[in-house]
Amino acid sequence: MKSSTQQHMLLVDDEPGILTEVSLLLASSDVQQVATLSDSREVVGYVKEHKVSSVILDWVMPHVSGAEILHALTSEHPEIPVIVMTAMGDVETAVACMQQGAFDFLTKPVDPNRLVASVKKALQVSELGRQNLMLKDYLLADTLRNPDAFAGIIATSKKMRGIFQYIEAIASSRLPVLITGETGVGKELLARAVHDVSGVPGPFISLNAAGLDDFMFSDTLFGHKKGAFTGADSKRDGLIAAAAGGTLFLDEIGDLNLASQIKLLRLLQEREYYRIGSDLLLKSDARIVAASNMDFAALRSAGSFRNDLYFRLCAHEFRVPPLRERLEDVGPLVDYFAHNIALQQGKAVPAVPHNVIAALEQYRFPGNVRELYNMVHHAVTCNEGQPLTLSDFPGVAAAPALVPEQVDAGNPLFALFGKFPTVLQVEEYLIAEAMKLTGGNQTQAAELLGLARPTLNKRLKQERQ
Repeated sequence: MKSSTQQHMLLVDDEPGILTEVSLLLASSDVQQVATLSDSREVVGYVKEHKVSSVILDWVMPHVSGAEILHALTSEHPEIPVIVMTAMGDVETAVACMQQGAFDFLTKPVDPNRLVASVKKALQVSELGRQNLMLKDYLLADTLRNPDAFAGIIATSKKMRGIFQYIEAIASSRLPVLITGETGVGKELLARAVHDVSGVPGPFISLNAAGLDDFMFSDTLFGHKKGAFTGADSKRDGLIAAAAGGTLFLDEIGDLNLASQIKLLRLLQEREYYRIGSDLLLKSDARIVAASNMDFAALRSAGSFRNDLYFRLCAHEFRVPPLRERLEDVGPLVDYFAHNIALQQGKAVPAVPHNVIAALEQYRFPGNVRELYNMVHHAVTCNEGQPLTLSDFPGVAAAPALVPEQVDAGNPLFALFGKFPTVLQVEEYLIAEAMKLTGGNQTQAAELLGLARPTLNKRLKQERQ
């Protein structure tokens, strides 16, 4: 067998008939890439050389027993879930398996539905474990593997960088992603980043679900058969077919009506759908990324959004913080927007003084990045090449007189931050410096900062969200 860089299932049984039967069952249930071994002596070596996500293991085999293999796998590869199958259905064997670290215990003849459910759960646990390890590595190293995928998202804050690292950690998963956050924070840009980092060959297809009734949603997403209804003069494939091999982005998913939610739930559960007017069952391999600015806890409590659909959508979930929670991004965004807008209008790029940025950082931005872009567009359009002033930003009050221009050069805070920082920015800086000085030891860092260890741990978690 050739080594593969892709993770896959390993099925081990000394009976060829069982290997064939279980492989076909898993393939028909959308569990692909199942490798098989009939010689138990090859299992440990195979796992060392290949990226195995989960193992289905027979308990009674010649040469090397399932018990010996299970002990070796749980000792050397504890991250790999092992499902034991055996004709020995006694309680003692089941208890022994679970005590040795088996993920699940199934008695032959195995119920197909139980087997598929156990395998899918094992694969999900394996994937989440892999993502957690990758995310931990990213956070410790503070690196990005695919920085080009985020080049169009102007952000320097730790919160946004943490989101970029999370997106890279879930890139290889095909499970749905739910992006939440206020209007104008850039949810679609991040959905495109999920698609780009995934490296899938198919396209990125977007659908805004706001205002669509059930018929329009079904017709747009699933398509229809010719003659399915009056006016259906030709077949329509629908956006889910257009997104084959790629990503389907469903924006404003919180606005989806209950009838449409049921149809979307089936698509997520079974990866199957019907065109309107057709009885031909179609398969979909498009990854679903959904976004909403609504509070799903409130929607679910009110009964306007199905619990089962929400839990299907949030296999991976992240919240995009509003601009007021990442003020360090305001300056870079203003510079970026001013530069691009000036070039588009054929004007000289205007300078943006510190006092203008300081005033903008005091504004709450209910419309977030989108509102900031509109403000800068107005300011550059009305400006004639002079440095921007507060008068170019109607509605934005001057910042409190904390940073007189005459003390900018000599103020040590300006040397560190390039401006007068917020309390939150100073706090994040001090925590980061304490962690560097102590080599990441939270107990020692907490002592340096005069904080209790749980308080520091809580602050670190908040910064990473």
